[in-house]
Amino acid sequence: MATETVDLRRVVQSEPLHHSSIVFLLYKQPGCWKAVELESKALMDWDRWLVMGIIGIIVGTVGFLIHQIIDYLIKLKWELVKNYIQKGNFHMTWLYILGIGLAMIIVSSGLVVFFCPTGAPSGLPEVIGFLNGASIQHIFNIRTFVGTFVSCVLAVASGLFCGPEGPMIHLGAIIGYGLSQSKPKILGMNLPSFTRFWNSADKRNFVTAGAGAGIASVFHAPVGGLLFTLEEVASFWDIKLAWQTFFCCMTAAFTTDLISSSLCGFVYRGQFGFFKAEMRILFWVKNLLDMSVLAFVPAIFLGILGGLLGALFVFLNIRINRLRMWFFNTIPKTSLRKTAKLLESVLVLVLTITATVYLPYFFHCTPVKNLPEFEPSTKPENISQPTWHISEYNCPLGTIQTGPDGANYSNRSFNEAAALLAENGMRGITYLFRRGTHEEFGYASLFTALVFYFLLSCLTAGSAIASGLVIPMLYTGALYGRIVGLILVSILGVQTDEHSAWIDPGLFAAVGAASFFSGVSRLTISLTVIMVEITNDVQSLLLIMLAVMLAKMVGDWFNMSLYSSLLKLKSIPYLDAEPFVCHRKKWLNLELFAARDVMKLHVRVLHVRENIAFLAQLLANTSHSGFPVVYKSKPDQAEVFLGTITRLELCVLLENEAVFEKETTEDSESCAPLLSYQKIRVEKLPNQQRMTMLLGRYTTDPQYQQRFINLEPYINKSAVSVQAHFSLQRTYIIFRSLGLRHLTVVDLQNQVVGIITRKDLISLQLEEKLGLQQSSNQLHSDDELLD
Repeated sequence: MATETVDLRRVVQSEPLHHSSIVFLLYKQPGCWKAVELESKALMDWDRWLVMGIIGIIVGTVGFLIHQIIDYLIKLKWELVKNYIQKGNFHMTWLYILGIGLAMIIVSSGLVVFFCPTGAPSGLPEVIGFLNGASIQHIFNIRTFVGTFVSCVLAVASGLFCGPEGPMIHLGAIIGYGLSQSKPKILGMNLPSFTRFWNSADKRNFVTAGAGAGIASVFHAPVGGLLFTLEEVASFWDIKLAWQTFFCCMTAAFTTDLISSSLCGFVYRGQFGFFKAEMRILFWVKNLLDMSVLAFVPAIFLGILGGLLGALFVFLNIRINRLRMWFFNTIPKTSLRKTAKLLESVLVLVLTITATVYLPYFFHCTPVKNLPEFEPSTKPENISQPTWHISEYNCPLGTIQTGPDGANYSNRSFNEAAALLAENGMRGITYLFRRGTHEEFGYASLFTALVFYFLLSCLTAGSAIASGLVIPMLYTGALYGRIVGLILVSILGVQTDEHSAWIDPGLFAAVGAASFFSGVSRLTISLTVIMVEITNDVQSLLLIMLAVMLAKMVGDWFNMSLYSSLLKLKSIPYLDAEPFVCHRKKWLNLELFAARDVMKLHVRVLHVRENIAFLAQLLANTSHSGFPVVYKSKPDQAEVFLGTITRLELCVLLENEAVFEKETTEDSESCAPLLSYQKIRVEKLPNQQRMTMLLGRYTTDPQYQQRFINLEPYINKSAVSVQAHFSLQRTYIIFRSLGLRHLTVVDLQNQVVGIITRKDLISLQLEEKLGLQQSSNQLHSDDELLD
């Protein structure tokens, strides 16, 4: 028996608090102890590591597919209009590019609007809210996965100023959720599944790992993916989860690199498993520069500028999204509202395509000097006929010839505006980060691209497509960073000696990219590591750290980060690590308030033995997700708090009439069979319509007035409760730290007097409730709190 007791503890500790009643079920059901012993053998968590590895492999494969499909569609789109561009026929170019883009954006936006609304715009705020404990529907189903994948690929390939990073995080989270929580079935046969992971804690862990793997795959940055989940995504973290997420991110990055090593454009190029630096590192910086202490002066300026522009971007984007929501809410008909969202995406595309096609017409061609993207074909016979690049646009065709010294010489030229606007965003960032290209881009092209990219990416973010903002943030920062570097070159000239080589526009483009990214997202540690991983530029680490820190500090003076602002805008009940409540520009000390100040009164409670008709009527008339359960130890005593039971568990019980009892005597406990833990432990009802029909029947049929159900085996008797006079500050910390959905408030006699839900603790509600008390000076005395 001692061995069995230890095994039972392991099982119970692996489950969330609201399923502690599994102990009762295990005692009552034969054969359960054998299952407990089998599960206890997984001491090394080999199956958990296996799932983490599978998640990483699948996420890495998905990341590879997204990049390859986007690159292929962009290349195909511009190849179709190459002849029109070279002939200077910009009107036909605009018609073709716009027609292809419209076909893509209609499908992309249509999928989000009509097929999977939770996939727009990136799904990242929803993932952050879910990992914080909020209940958000339909963000992890197969429809959302398919819709987000296709919408993201088509949106980026259509030419909009966006990237695949945000949706990739969402896709990784969906994969983590699906693999750990699914019940696989092939040809009608149920395959083995990891049922021991069907609980809230493990579900959050796998979603966290999947989100980190998404960043690791899309950026080829495994350490950055780990730190990003720690700093921005996850609300609950421990060292064990860190190791597992690290393994998942490593597997995802390795899978993407392995497949990319031999496949380019879905064509096998050989060299499988040979990782080239220029292929693996996203924005590879070949020439590292020696630093000078003087370089910190422009880095400080870029950090401040990044914070200011980042705060401005957040302000404009939130205002645009609020205006967007207000306008769509004024349309009463659902079909018209969805159509309007689709048409808005089309309008944004028309503006973007018009800018990218016609703006390069006003810029002259610049001779190619140090842009290594213009490489001759690997075949010697094609050395004089190099491949056409989008950035060449309407420039005269050039040739590449081999000189007497064996070096290749070119008379090719490129259009600066086309390289910055028409090219893929990742390719454009590579141009801007390149070292030794002091005079490749002029002020006119950089300022033009900065204005249009800033405004159009701000307008695109939040529209009805699955898209991310990381590439636009890096691009915008790289543009103004390169402008600052170009100013230094204009003042000091092109420096070639090693002590002044740091005066390079490419260096400050990377610092500027990090500063704007931080100014918008307020990331610090993970952003610094990601920048080093995607550039391989360790020399500029201190400059990036300084710019990132200053950008965050300056941005925080004006507003919250973009992701925090979107959580608030979407009314997702997100709880920060510490509560911050402001009333009349003064911060309130929550230690001066009690739990009773924010709790809901008039709580609907249940008894241990409850009438079926009453339960059905209660569920039909309320939308509460959980209910306190009370009981009397003796008939003449008051009802005291025993535990809680969730709405979903009550619905599952009502679906199984076998557990109903005809009388409420004490010995009736042995008459009704108990439902197994697997039946009680469900995430959602398989048939909501059937449940609605059952509730109606139980409410109206007289026979169910005489039927009862014993709730005791299914009650969470370890439910947390606090007394009414308990400190509100500590109540908040308990609620968030344990990831609760509801917290029962009791008096000194352990009688239920109220309940606190997640919505009662969000900042807006706390400000409203506590502000009213401050205004009326209704702080409770100790005697009042103890009543």
